[in-house]
Amino acid sequence: MRARIPLTLALLAALVACEDHQGTLAPDGSVDLTKPVAANASDASQIAQLRRLVAPFNDFDAAVQAGWSVPVTPCWTTADLPSQPGVGAMGFHWGNLAFIQDHGTVNLLQPELLLYEPEKNGRLRFVGVEYIVPFTDVPPTADAPTLLGHPFSQVPEAGVWGLHIWVGRHNSSGMFAPWNPKVSCANAGAVAAHHHA
Repeated sequence: MRARIPLTLALLAALVACEDHQGTLAPDGSVDLTKPVAANASDASQIAQLRRLVAPFNDFDAAVQAGWSVPVTPCWTTADLPSQPGVGAMGFHWGNLAFIQDHGTVNLLQPELLLYEPEKNGRLRFVGVEYIVPFTDVPPTADAPTLLGHPFSQVPEAGVWGLHIWVGRHNSSGMFAPWNPKVSCANAGAVAAHHHA
């Protein structure tokens, strides 16, 4: 039986273990993560900016070096989050503490989490990003945060609001759906043993 780790507990453990860790905010010199996306840009051009930002993260080591170095969850499938019905999986969530600890700021070019699917060879395949806002920053009784006009969903099991954008792997359920039917956790064991030792 795979252990279920609530996101908030994993984040708390990560913060204690890595409180002095300062990740690089930009994966390369081509994108300035400190500047917000222009409000008048079309959704398509903003998604194109996000795709350019995350392109280097097909190499998992590049993502770790750029600051997404904290393992936040095991490989999640629909059984792990009853509040989020759907088909498929999300994969492993790797977090950037600088963005997780930003008091609930939502910025397209600062995703708190990167999503990775385990492959047969033990490698991690980049599949998408997730934006999270903890309930401690925006309570569940408040209006949902939004990004590109899409409202975040409540994820009570993790104590957060969440929104996915599947920029690494096509999602037949929709680019902003919580689950991707093409993503699987079937190979999670080998990856977990390698990356979460």
